[in-house]
Amino acid sequence: MKLPASTEWVLHCATTLAQLEPGAAASTAQLARYFDLPAPYLAKQLKALVRAGVLTASTGPRGGFRLARAAEEITLLQIVEAVDGASSPYECREIRQQGRGALPPEQCRHTCVLAVKMAEAHDAWRASLAATTLAGVLAAIPASAPARTRRLLTGPG
Repeated sequence: MKLPASTEWVLHCATTLAQLEPGAAASTAQLARYFDLPAPYLAKQLKALVRAGVLTASTGPRGGFRLARAAEEITLLQIVEAVDGASSPYECREIRQQGRGALPPEQCRHTCVLAVKMAEAHDAWRASLAATTLAGVLAAIPASAPARTRRLLTGPG
């Protein structure tokens, strides 16, 4: 499965926002500069996280994006689904019933075993992401990372 680059962007942005002091926010421009990303496209992705209830957004001189809930309450699955949706990347088109190798209808009464296995893999992937919170991610990064992130994110140029 290959996810779009924007998935990586929102995962890193949410993790970065989780490293800020409580109540602090970062603007699209700050996050785009921090990761060297195109601000207009990043803004669309961050707005998707707001719509999903992962982030909140505020305007004004101290405005920007911040986590909508505690890092312990936000899973990687919520972030990924906010921008990529929840549907499986695999779609069985029943090609086992097409072409020279087509199986007879009576052998296709049950769901294709490949579709079943792909659905099981997708469910396992979703379960793994659902079991991982931003707090869990923060616990795995170096202890010095949050202070560095805060300094570089909000510092000049």
